Amino acid sequence: MLGLLFIFYSFHILSVKSGLHSLLLFHIYLVGETPFPESQTLFMLDDIQIGYYNSKDNKFVHRGMNGLERTPDAIELELAPKLKLNHERMKNKVSYLRQILNHTNSFHVLQRAAGCQLQENDDVGIYLSKDAFNGEAGDVRYYNPQNDSLHTDWVWPEAMDNTWPGGVHIAYTWYHDLCIERLKTHLAKEKNRIFKKMKPRVRLLQKTLPDSGGAKVTCRATGFYPRHINLTLLRDGQSVSDHQITGGELLPNGDETYQMRKSLEVSAEELQHHHYTCTAEHLSLDNKLDISLDHEWDSVTTSIVPSVLIAAGLVCLAGVVAFIIWRRTHTGSQTSLQVNTDASGECARN
Repeated sequence: MLGLLFIFYSFHILSVKSGLHSLLLFHIYLVGETPFPESQTLFMLDDIQIGYYNSKDNKFVHRGMNGLERTPDAIELELAPKLKLNHERMKNKVSYLRQILNHTNSFHVLQRAAGCQLQENDDVGIYLSKDAFNGEAGDVRYYNPQNDSLHTDWVWPEAMDNTWPGGVHIAYTWYHDLCIERLKTHLAKEKNRIFKKMKPRVRLLQKTLPDSGGAKVTCRATGFYPRHINLTLLRDGQSVSDHQITGGELLPNGDETYQMRKSLEVSAEELQHHHYTCTAEHLSLDNKLDISLDHEWDSVTTSIVPSVLIAAGLVCLAGVVAFIIWRRTHTGSQTSLQVNTDASGECARN
């Protein structure tokens, strides 16, 4: 699985610029005793999973918001037989690689990432495929439509004499056109997911370290989309050097948003003589956020909490007024004055 993640991020690095979109397929074929299906395929639109296939069920599942299934369209219904054929091809390649690379262990994994890009202004990008066997990167091929060229980097020995280069070129040209067509279709279908902006919840935390007497200061942001965020820890208003920071990895949440945290260990003396803050910059924010210790910025909480307090105050006031009227009706004005004072004090304490 680590190899699959490596391929994903090394491939996805091509799509980090704003305005650039990609449709990627991640295939994995397993040999050996595992609890997983022998073959699986993930369909990724930018960094969001839109589909899934495995050899056990032998059907394409369209993933909607938060993993909910959607009804596949006509083209997606035809994917299962093609993915089953890909399953057989990967099975044959594993058998071939085991022999030529002399891998005798009982567990093997072949991974493949393939897909296309749509650049800014709807300019088409490359079609790229990369393979990895048992965690080691292998063959790389990419087709460039701008000059109609196919580049291949054969890391593993291949039966090149039995392969017609012109046929491979034609195949990649066809794959590219089909991929771009599907990419545009999915972008139109999933625009509410792809183009959404979710504001981060940001907090600066301090945790005492009993062994050293110092503390760990952590800047945490979560719940944001798109995935790109600038999170910075500052000491007295100056950025802390990267080599002093731990963390910083971008991690997915289970709701199509992301999280990131950066931490710094400081001594008790440093904690007394320096002021630590963190800043966050994100496409969903109009301005840069500056966060101090024990202060959390949350767009939802920030707007809701004052409203809740006001509503609670109105409810309490309405209760006091109703109680006053009832007591005056039954006990007279002088007695009710004392009761009113007691009720008002009790509400204030609550």
